[in-house]
Amino acid sequence: MEQDPKSYATPLLESPLSGTTSKLQTLGNIIVSIVGTGVLGLPFAFRIAGWLAGSLGVSIVGMTTYYCMLLLVLCREKLAADGSSVEAKTYGDLGYKSFGSIGRYLSEFLILVAQSGGSVAYLVFIGQNLQSIFLNHGLAFTSYIFLLVPVEIGLSWIGSLSALAPFSIFADICNVLAMGIVAKEDIQQALRGEFSFEQRTAITSNLGGLPFAGGMAVFCFEGFGMTLALENSMQDRAKFPRLLAQTFGGITLVYILFGFFGYMAYGDETRDIVTLNLPRNWSSRVVQIGLCLGLVFTFPIMVHPINEIVEGKLKRLKWFYRPCHWDNNDSTTRLGKTWIYMSRAIVVVVLAILASCVPAFGVFASFVGSTVCALISFVLPATFHLKLFGSSLHLWQKALDFIVLFCGLFFAVYGTYNTIVGV
Repeated sequence: MEQDPKSYATPLLESPLSGTTSKLQTLGNIIVSIVGTGVLGLPFAFRIAGWLAGSLGVSIVGMTTYYCMLLLVLCREKLAADGSSVEAKTYGDLGYKSFGSIGRYLSEFLILVAQSGGSVAYLVFIGQNLQSIFLNHGLAFTSYIFLLVPVEIGLSWIGSLSALAPFSIFADICNVLAMGIVAKEDIQQALRGEFSFEQRTAITSNLGGLPFAGGMAVFCFEGFGMTLALENSMQDRAKFPRLLAQTFGGITLVYILFGFFGYMAYGDETRDIVTLNLPRNWSSRVVQIGLCLGLVFTFPIMVHPINEIVEGKLKRLKWFYRPCHWDNNDSTTRLGKTWIYMSRAIVVVVLAILASCVPAFGVFASFVGSTVCALISFVLPATFHLKLFGSSLHLWQKALDFIVLFCGLFFAVYGTYNTIVGV
């Protein structure tokens, strides 16, 4: 069944209401999109890299991510100015206009892998925290993951993401509470004199720890794929770059302070999820349970782009489309809905199986950040910018794009190697 190339776009970055969001609402959306569970792994990254190297790494990653987000906006504006027939709402659209069908498929594949990696990280995070909370019940880490499967399958069948959106905000509130409790523990230990500043490593002597920590930092700036949707939803788009810069500056500073204080508090005992270092009291358990509940209900939001891609591919298969859709319109038949429910259940089960094989949250988060997140966040935006603007770019712009491009590739390869062989 032949379709127009425009119909191949998966609405990963679409905004339901274009140009209706205020500055304050956009600020909130940026924070919710970027800040996630990765922040709770930053103290561990600072332990691996050292507090000075970790701070510099987070700063560089934050500035580079901001620059590459602006490149995506510039590429979309370039296509609109040229009167392109394909409206750039997705990574796939930019990939298609830059490199044809191969560019679209490669972009969507990387997004599929990145979303899968983020979803697996959610399950690992929940499993490790539940195992810590119910330590005396004797259940293995994998048992908690598979106990979640029926719940997540049921939530994945909910058609409206807006019904789940409040839980995403709830999860971020729990993140803030967890960060606050860690900071409180750090201050209490400092007042008791239980550590000295000189006992903490500034820059690690193990160079392999630097790309590992860098991968964790890249993973922390999740939500990169929402760039175009966030910009498109804002009432005054001209103010988006400045608002994005201010928000990124604030988030980067918070990340640095949290990673620094978390490492200072626990030193070499810092766990890959810093909430596991918290004392076993009621306040810590409430925060951990709140984090787990929030992620349980936001997991379907992470999986949603995966389902969109899978179902989009299924609809282009003749053997699936003909018996599952009415001939007169594109309405899905009962058989079609059954297939969709089955595909979503299979996606959840596959992700749970992958999560059960992950050794630790920190290692996996760094691996995802070093590979697909680095490619999506740095390599693809720089490549699209170079391709679409071509000779119109100044020499310094080309040089900067090539630096980002090659550093992103090198970081992806070297960081992946170090994550696999172990730090």
